[in-house]
Amino acid sequence: MNGNNNGFGSAATEYIRRHHRHETGENQCSSALVKRIKAPVPLVWSLVRRFDQPQKYKPFVSRCVVQGNLEIGSLREVDVKSGLPATTSTERLELLDDDEHILSMRIVGGDHRLKNYSSIISLHPEIIDGRPGTLVIESFVVDVPEGNTKDETCYFVEALIKCNLKSLADVSEGLAVQDRTEPVDL
Repeated sequence: MNGNNNGFGSAATEYIRRHHRHETGENQCSSALVKRIKAPVPLVWSLVRRFDQPQKYKPFVSRCVVQGNLEIGSLREVDVKSGLPATTSTERLELLDDDEHILSMRIVGGDHRLKNYSSIISLHPEIIDGRPGTLVIESFVVDVPEGNTKDETCYFVEALIKCNLKSLADVSEGLAVQDRTEPVDL
């Protein structure tokens, strides 16, 4: 995984070892990113598990249409907002585990340079500032496009994932605040 799990902490490192295994070929790059969210796992998972509605927290998605029922093997057609070097992406749901809070998807087509891209996102309970929170880990593997280096490719994909995870945190934490009742001192 490019050695990028340094500094994640022992729990995150163990989750990465258990849930984020990617077979990385010679001309591929792979990495894992971690985000701590001040919202409970069920709330965060309610957003992540919606393979049919990634635009609820992914800022670069303008539209998504799922073909058929939402199940393993389902395909979604994603329209990407302008400003990125892509317009569409066809993605397949590889794993949706509501007990372990793990979702995996693979890009199988579209107008972009992310060939043989697959990702795994997992959610884990964690106490943050004395309240239920969520440790989110997202990992990926992708081909390095011709004319790019592994570092350039990883940097680009990591930047996209960081934006998505920040947006996931913002949306989740906003919803958590709406549901939270703070203790009142009388």
